Amino acid sequence: MEHDEAPAPAPAPTSGTAEDVRRRILEQIRSGRLRPGDKLGGERDLAQQYGVSRSTLRHALDALQQSGIVRRVPGRGGGTFVSHGKAERDLSTAVGVPAYLRRQGFEAGTNVLSTAMRAADKDTARRLRLSSGDLVFDLVRLRLADGRPISLEHAQLVAEHFPGLLECALGGSVYELIAEHYGTAPADVTEEIEVVAATADEARVLEVEPGAPLISVVRVAADQQGRVFELSHDLFRADRTRMTIRTRLRDAQDEGGLRIQAT
Repeated sequence: MEHDEAPAPAPAPTSGTAEDVRRRILEQIRSGRLRPGDKLGGERDLAQQYGVSRSTLRHALDALQQSGIVRRVPGRGGGTFVSHGKAERDLSTAVGVPAYLRRQGFEAGTNVLSTAMRAADKDTARRLRLSSGDLVFDLVRLRLADGRPISLEHAQLVAEHFPGLLECALGGSVYELIAEHYGTAPADVTEEIEVVAATADEARVLEVEPGAPLISVVRVAADQQGRVFELSHDLFRADRTRMTIRTRLRDAQDEGGLRIQAT
């Protein structure tokens, strides 16, 4: 949700360069006077506020846009807005999306798009080590950060392990839910990561253009007893997410956990 246009600060002396203007805007953002979603004033007002020409102001805004600090929206309802920062998804830990969003200052939200219990298809049964036709819970959710889509999740969980799961509230972290109600936690997680292009349906749900880059994460998780219980496919908006992997080199073996496959 966008804030009302931020009030202009009192004019301050400036040397009149684009770099000075860029630094002053950055300082306003760092100090909290300008917040994510805030709209800066019009070019004429901003140029007067910073004591520079409109050409110099445009150079400063161009530099900020290239760095992802602001975004410029054309049209009558457009303008220059302070960008929302990217959410960091740490693949080194098995933490639910709401938890890591909240830790980074985002307001986390979830839209549950569909839930069902169905027979596992051939690929799902293979990955979950099930027999063909065994039942899985199928859960599709849209994750929100500050009210805007950030990821589309499709999770499949072995129904036998989690009786009554679909009767629970499913807007939060599934991992927290199954830990509390079923005593199950992920102990061994494998994630396959690649960049894919958004299909028309995915683009509509995630509010991006068809063909926009998405970060695809396919996850298979096993519990403390070695039972595989989850197969998930998450699609993250690449413009709103940064993936991080932390490796403790002193514990790493010759054949480490990160494998890169060329295709």
